[in-house]
Amino acid sequence: MQKKLKVVAASLLLASVSACSLLPEQSDETKGWSASKLYSEAKEELAGQHYERAIQLFNRLEASYPFGVYAQQAQLEVAYAYYKAQDQAQALAAVERFIKLHPNHPNVDYMYYLRGLINFNDQIGLLNFVYEQDPAERDPKATREAFAAFKALVDKFPESRYTPDAIDRMKYLINAMAAYEVYVARYYYRRGAYLAAANRAMDAVREYADSPAIEEALWIMVRSYDKLGNVALRDDAMRVFKRNFPSSKFLDEGAPKPERKWWKFWGATS
Repeated sequence: MQKKLKVVAASLLLASVSACSLLPEQSDETKGWSASKLYSEAKEELAGQHYERAIQLFNRLEASYPFGVYAQQAQLEVAYAYYKAQDQAQALAAVERFIKLHPNHPNVDYMYYLRGLINFNDQIGLLNFVYEQDPAERDPKATREAFAAFKALVDKFPESRYTPDAIDRMKYLINAMAAYEVYVARYYYRRGAYLAAANRAMDAVREYADSPAIEEALWIMVRSYDKLGNVALRDDAMRVFKRNFPSSKFLDEGAPKPERKWWKFWGATS
């Protein structure tokens, strides 16, 4: 009986193989295309915002013609295509691969810039959902990574044409990080965790001294030390506050407004 079952199974396997052999092979329209044709077609798809198709063609180009200028350009372009397709993980992987393989490429500065953009847009996207989260539990990792990426560009390529924009975005991100720290400090203050509020506000003052958010950070320190009954620290914080912000609205309005949304501290970006 077992022998018969084996014969049947073998027959079925042969039949399936025969059936598959009768099916027409799937055609590959790019077969035989030159490197220049693959590149031009991929660029056309990219310009038409057909990012998935562009990615396929750039990858096919590199696989078929792994040496030469077209392969290098395909590696660069595919990183941008992944970025536009909002595939941040693949975009970052492509950027890192390009930088590792071609550290002296004439356009490697753009890859440093693109790495910053990928993280920058990632943290901007997260802001749409922050109001649904407990702010004390959210770590703005992408914000810091975007800042570090832009800083690497500025430090390594100070004359790059992308450096001025990177500097502007770094300023934006500094304000973002400062405003986030103040947001968390305010969160602690409203819940009666005055020591945690004072410490978080102090971190903001210490790390982001030039940010406009420092005005509220100092005010939270004043209010928190007052709640803690620490008169010396309260008076010292008030002295610094009045010296730097003598006309502050907080002197008249009292405690910071809890409904203020920190991510609207700065304008929208592309």
